[in-house]
Amino acid sequence: MSTTGALAPLRERNFRLYFSSRIVNLLGALMAPVALAFAVLQISDSPTALGVVLAAHSIPMVVFLLAGGVLADRFGRTLVIQTSNVVAGLSQGAIAVLVITDRAEIWHVVVLTAVNGVAAAAALPALAGVLPQLVPRAQLQQANVLVSMAGGGLAVAGPTVSSLLVVGVGPGWALAVDAVTYLGAAALLSRIRLPRPVRAAGSSALADLREGWTYFRTTPWLWIVVLAFSMICAVHQGGFFTLGPALAKGSALGERGWGLILSAEALGLLVAGLVLLRVRLERPLFWGMLGTAVYGAPLVALGLTDDLGIALLAALAAGAGIGVFELAWNLAMQENVPPDMLSRAFSYDALGSFAAIPLGQLLAGPLAVAFGLQRVMLVAGLLLSAVALLTLLSRSVRDLAREPEVVAPAVP
Repeated sequence: MSTTGALAPLRERNFRLYFSSRIVNLLGALMAPVALAFAVLQISDSPTALGVVLAAHSIPMVVFLLAGGVLADRFGRTLVIQTSNVVAGLSQGAIAVLVITDRAEIWHVVVLTAVNGVAAAAALPALAGVLPQLVPRAQLQQANVLVSMAGGGLAVAGPTVSSLLVVGVGPGWALAVDAVTYLGAAALLSRIRLPRPVRAAGSSALADLREGWTYFRTTPWLWIVVLAFSMICAVHQGGFFTLGPALAKGSALGERGWGLILSAEALGLLVAGLVLLRVRLERPLFWGMLGTAVYGAPLVALGLTDDLGIALLAALAAGAGIGVFELAWNLAMQENVPPDMLSRAFSYDALGSFAAIPLGQLLAGPLAVAFGLQRVMLVAGLLLSAVALLTLLSRSVRDLAREPEVVAPAVP
């Protein structure tokens, strides 16, 4: 595929605005995990406290996901994303002010993080369904890869910059940058013009939910992967994002090393994107679940050693693997789910995938106290990879095909 073809989605005005909004949003959001983690550890030097804060984001996100899917399909995906960005910007800004002024207590962070979780619940189904409205169907792979590469490119620098801010001026300033970027992204989204969704007369929100559920439970590849990711997400969020910062802080890795690990993972995603921008991904879920199996590598590495070089190589491979899965999953959803049901279907997908995350986050700290940080991280990484590979026993997963590629006729 030529460079011109790979960049074709950028010719679409609505996609350019959306793409710009994602860049602005991700610039701050990718700083947030490092900043929030060390803000909490500054208030209370406890992995369990960090797990509670992370769960405060995850629980409302899970509870309100189905409502988010209905809102996106009913009122328009860009409007829902824009509104959720404003809410997230205000809540993140409040945390930043409290941290910067040394007035933050754990309960403050828990409450405001919960508000951010509600905003995320509205945004996630809308984000999953909006790209088919912004580009021609033949450009979906390129559009997905461009968005993913933007995230990967920014994530290479984002966590490292955030860790430098944490060390230099404190975690509150990184959170403040995140808040400003949410609001900037909302301003860009307000310029996108799309037709309002058309709903059947007399249809109710409950009927919309039932329709989405029927599609979900009768589509084997969909519910099998979602069931697997229920465990994968719980293990990864609990093992990597809850225990990882605590391990880094108490070892030679430190805050800077943790930021470099996150950046290496993002670099791997970027490398995968450069390849997938030009190579058509066939049998997407087969390759996607193989990529997910590699996602456990950093947990295994950190469970065995605190050597930064080994951790960086594992994170690089994991980033490439999850980059393949993200594209595979988006294409599977966008090419196989009816357009007017896409956000609802994704809300069921996200609900299943994220439902167990709070359990993983809450259990990670106590398990680490009982069995040791590194031992828990090692077992978590091996479990994650095994679950990903088990999905390939299903023919509906490993053999799911792409739509036939449309080839333009030769010009005489």
